[in-house]
Amino acid sequence: MPALLPSRPLVESLIRQTLFSQIGREAQSATPPTLVVNSSARHMHVSPENLAVLFGEGYELKPHKWLYQDGQFASQAVVTLVGPRDRIIPQLRILGPCRNLTQIELAYTDAVYLGLTVPVRPSGNIAGTTGGVVIGPKGVVELKEGIIRAARHVHMSPSDATYYGVKPGEFMTLRVEAEKCSTRFDDMLVRIDPSFKLEVHIDTDESNACDLSHAHRCELVRNA
Repeated sequence: MPALLPSRPLVESLIRQTLFSQIGREAQSATPPTLVVNSSARHMHVSPENLAVLFGEGYELKPHKWLYQDGQFASQAVVTLVGPRDRIIPQLRILGPCRNLTQIELAYTDAVYLGLTVPVRPSGNIAGTTGGVVIGPKGVVELKEGIIRAARHVHMSPSDATYYGVKPGEFMTLRVEAEKCSTRFDDMLVRIDPSFKLEVHIDTDESNACDLSHAHRCELVRNA
C-alpha cells in the first residue's frame, strides 16, 4: 500500500510558516538593543554586619536615587573614607541593597589622592586587595581588604548576549564618539543575568577621558 503524502496546500502552508518564522527571528536579531553607558562614581557596597556598626543596629538603607538596573539604588547613607596620608573622602555614598561583603569602588585619581594602591578587579573579587578605615555616624569599620578600582564592564540579559554573540566572562570593546575626542575601551567584561538591562559601567576618570557627557554615539563591539 503506497504511503500517504501530505496534500500540496498543507505543504505550502508549512513552508510559509517556516519562512515567516525565520524571517521574523532574523528581523528581531537584526535590531540592536538599546545601549546605555553610565559613569559610575566612587561608592561603597556594604554587608549587613558592617552597616550595623556604621549606622547602628536596625538601620536600613533607604533610596536617595534609583539606578538604571532594577532594584539598585544610591542610598541616603554616606560615610567618610580615610586613607594612609590622613586624607579623607567625605560623603562616600553607599549603594543598596546590602550585599554579602563590603566593597569600595574608587577611580584611579581617588586612589592617588588617598595614597592607596588599588588594583583593577571585577566586583566581588576583593581577596588580597587594599583596606582602609570607614567612619559612620555610629561607629568605625577598619577594612582589611575590599577597596578596588572596578573593572569596566557591561551588564546584559541573555537575549542581549545572544545578539552580540558573547558569554559571561568574555570581553568586548566600547567605542565612544565625541567631537575631536573619540575613544575606545577594550577589556570590557561581560556580565550576564536575566535581571540585567543592557548597560555599560565606566568610572569617572574614563568618562571624563572620553567626554561621555557630550558623546554622540556609543557602540559595543564583540572582540574577534
